[in-house]
Amino acid sequence: MEYMTAVQAAAKWGVSLRQVQRLLAANRVPGGKQYGHEYLIPADAEKPGDPRFERKDAPRKSLSDDLADVLAVTSVFSPRENPETSLSDIDKRLQLLYEGGFAYVRGDFEKVIQCFRKTEGDGAVKLLTCSLAIAAAISTGDYPLYLEIETWLKNIVREDVSADATAVAKLALASAYVGALVPSMVPDWLANGNLSALPPQMLEDAFHYRAKYFLCLKKYEPMLAVAQTALTVRTNKRERSLARTYLKLMCAAACCGLGRTDDAKAYLLEVMRNNLPFGYITSIAELATYFGGLLEQLLETEFPEYYKTVTEQWERVAANWIVFHNRFAKDNITSILTLREYQIAWLAAHGLSYTEIGKRFFLSGGRVKNLVDEICEKLLLSGRNRRKELAKYVL
Repeated sequence: MEYMTAVQAAAKWGVSLRQVQRLLAANRVPGGKQYGHEYLIPADAEKPGDPRFERKDAPRKSLSDDLADVLAVTSVFSPRENPETSLSDIDKRLQLLYEGGFAYVRGDFEKVIQCFRKTEGDGAVKLLTCSLAIAAAISTGDYPLYLEIETWLKNIVREDVSADATAVAKLALASAYVGALVPSMVPDWLANGNLSALPPQMLEDAFHYRAKYFLCLKKYEPMLAVAQTALTVRTNKRERSLARTYLKLMCAAACCGLGRTDDAKAYLLEVMRNNLPFGYITSIAELATYFGGLLEQLLETEFPEYYKTVTEQWERVAANWIVFHNRFAKDNITSILTLREYQIAWLAAHGLSYTEIGKRFFLSGGRVKNLVDEICEKLLLSGRNRRKELAKYVL
């Protein structure tokens, strides 16, 4: 039998290469075979019909089957060079997934929420938008929306209509708990690394949340191991995904926690170069606290035009995530510090000397000591164990 490549099929059928890739990923091209990252298609294969024009009275798919189909189609990652080309050749219901994702990384949380609202009545797509929608709800301080999404997800889990739908719902819930740094609410299966119930397409997201679970516990060695292992699964450097961006940021944060500044810098620079030119700031800003001033240094020297955008994004959302953390954990992490004050307090609470902290911010040890004194006064901390007390407000 003669075969053609996906590129040749795209030219023959008059569609984009990515549309052909999606058709193949969804098993809609009879005889199509994948070899590594390439596809071979029977030379006489015809372009599959548009499902929007199929019979209206066709049997309705179960949530499990529909979820599997959507995951197969959306598992084709965005190209690194021009990521939003993926919006041009997919049907309307799946556009909501991509539009919501791109809106989230740009910090347009209202659009994320709008996309989520439009999924009503489409269980599979709604389920896959929940992790971003729940993060957008927290980022904007919209507690009623958070409760609405949490309740819907818990109903999916309770009804247990299918193993994969239940697993995806549990993962979306876990994303909120690790994001708010509440390890006590993380489910045992994520804490123990038992991800076998999840669809393969969700594993990168699960590894990201597991790495963040170790960040909650300040266990940087296993955090780095999980993130680095997950990054080896997919080797095509021409593709991007939000989960992979977060995994690299997890590596950077772990390296900062381990004192491996050069390694942290390499990870951060890669993420910044791949995201900032497109205006993708959210993932970087969310984790700014854990880079101990390194992020600001790199922004000032390498991407000064994005310094204000990224730091202001942190200021907009950090306080809301802290409020949710305090609500979940019944804790008292403060939201009154600036980003630099928070980072200095975080490093001091981790036991770094004033001199070590000063090197990260190009300050003298004496100046750092004065700043720590000012932070403690701001938090109404007094006594000889002020640095230890800081941990209650910044960790």
